[in-house]
Amino acid sequence: MFQGSIVAIITPFRNGKVDEKAFGDLIEFHIVNGTDGIVPCGTTGESATLSHDEHNRVVRMAVEVSAGRIPVIAGTGSNSTEEAIYLTRYAKECGADGALLITPYYNKPTQEGLYRHFKEIAEEVDIPLIPYNVPGRTGVNMLPATVARLAEVKNIVAIKEASGSMTQVCEIYKLCGNRLNILSGEDAINFPILAAGGKGMISVTANILPKKMGDMWDAFIDGKIEASRDIHYDLFDLHQILFIETNPIPVKTALSMIGKCTEEMRLPLCQMAEGNKERLRQVLKGYGLVN
Repeated sequence: MFQGSIVAIITPFRNGKVDEKAFGDLIEFHIVNGTDGIVPCGTTGESATLSHDEHNRVVRMAVEVSAGRIPVIAGTGSNSTEEAIYLTRYAKECGADGALLITPYYNKPTQEGLYRHFKEIAEEVDIPLIPYNVPGRTGVNMLPATVARLAEVKNIVAIKEASGSMTQVCEIYKLCGNRLNILSGEDAINFPILAAGGKGMISVTANILPKKMGDMWDAFIDGKIEASRDIHYDLFDLHQILFIETNPIPVKTALSMIGKCTEEMRLPLCQMAEGNKERLRQVLKGYGLVN
């Protein structure tokens, strides 16, 4: 259902509040540049420090601004199943096309607990769901066998896979085939994941160069594999620098440098170290994005 270059969009702030003007402009920027989907309120969108009111407002605004021109996949994950159901239900009510749900963090459920968590949400809210596996940030790795069990649930349609393990990606594909779309959650291995059967990516880099990310996907599905690989390697330095510090610090700093938003983040996230910021500027300069 969901495929292609999907952006894990940032949440811009100004003076402590969500900058709705900048957010709307960013959505238009992605629509013009051919992005295949938008994920508001994911972890790149600093969902952990949004109030429920802010979270719901950002999702609703994404739906309203996109106006059906591009799918909106709302970030609705939580380490509380009940809270995730609440956020997912709201996303459906305001017209989101799907929901992205990070695996519960810190409380570190078992594989059975993970299965029951996502199955419960799917049963409570009839909307297409994408579990998000990123063990480096959550402390729990959702194993391929668990993903295969979830693929049997009718409205679990994809997985955002960011374990960093190509072996795990291949195991998921072998177990699930086309019953569930694998979406890369790690930009540095987008192309290898496509080659292993992936159907796209939910990308941080797409915040900066959405058209180029879309071109990589388009070339791949058109059978122009070498061209797709070349674009992947052309973007590789940007993929790397955007994770030089904790995401979304570098990507939000980069967007500030190119005039798309302020550099403002919410604690405990803070501004980049000056040395890393200069390294980021030099990479952006290499792509012709800053002087």
